[in-house]
Amino acid sequence: MINLATRRWGVAAGLRFLYEYIVLYGSLAVFGLAGLTYTLIGAVLYPVLPRRFGARVGRFIMTGIFRPYIAFIKASGLVQCDLSALDALSNGETIIVAPNHPSLIDVVLIGSRLTNIVCIMKADIQDNILFGGGARLAGYIRNDSTGNMVRTSVAELKDGSQLLIFPEGTRTTTQPVNKFKSAFALIARKSGVPVQTVFIESNTPFLGKGWPLLKKPQFPLVYKVTLGKRFEISGDTKMFVDDLEKYFREQLAESKS
Repeated sequence: MINLATRRWGVAAGLRFLYEYIVLYGSLAVFGLAGLTYTLIGAVLYPVLPRRFGARVGRFIMTGIFRPYIAFIKASGLVQCDLSALDALSNGETIIVAPNHPSLIDVVLIGSRLTNIVCIMKADIQDNILFGGGARLAGYIRNDSTGNMVRTSVAELKDGSQLLIFPEGTRTTTQPVNKFKSAFALIARKSGVPVQTVFIESNTPFLGKGWPLLKKPQFPLVYKVTLGKRFEISGDTKMFVDDLEKYFREQLAESKS
């Protein structure tokens, strides 16, 4: 009986392991295929659609990719995801959305809920075949030139978009956050738009900086997004950046305690 129970447990564990791999990497493959398809669509639409209308269409399609992906991985039972706090920002008000950046999935989490978000992203991602064409259609902003990035971001905010920018500049490598860059504060000062802090918390380093893509994480993966305070920039820019970094460190440390 003991041997039979052990074998059954072994079979069940093996099937669970196979299920996790198929669902996780199968969903990532489908996500990548959707991104590639969107890039082809974007390459066709980008030259012919008016810029503002094309950007709206592009962001709507991007949300149309992100939201079903999040719904699927939640339905699989492998991921628990609470993004409901973001609904308070879905009224279209012009704000700078400033989250911490623990993993690659952060843009997907936020973009699945906010339909008029323009994201500042690395130039090499915009040049990527999977999402480059779609990102250009959606009006996502390259970070390869600080001056151009700031000017374009300010213009997007004045035109009514919501701007997603990670103050860390890249995924977190030093917990709880990296040292903040100053670009988000420059954009806030020049545009006169408030900075809405957002906290992304997770139980896993999956897709964090240095995580091997084919390394299977422990399930379930848990993601929770909460809203912090909203700040208007005043006084010295460097002091504002330092104060906001301190606020993030305090809030994230408190949530862990």
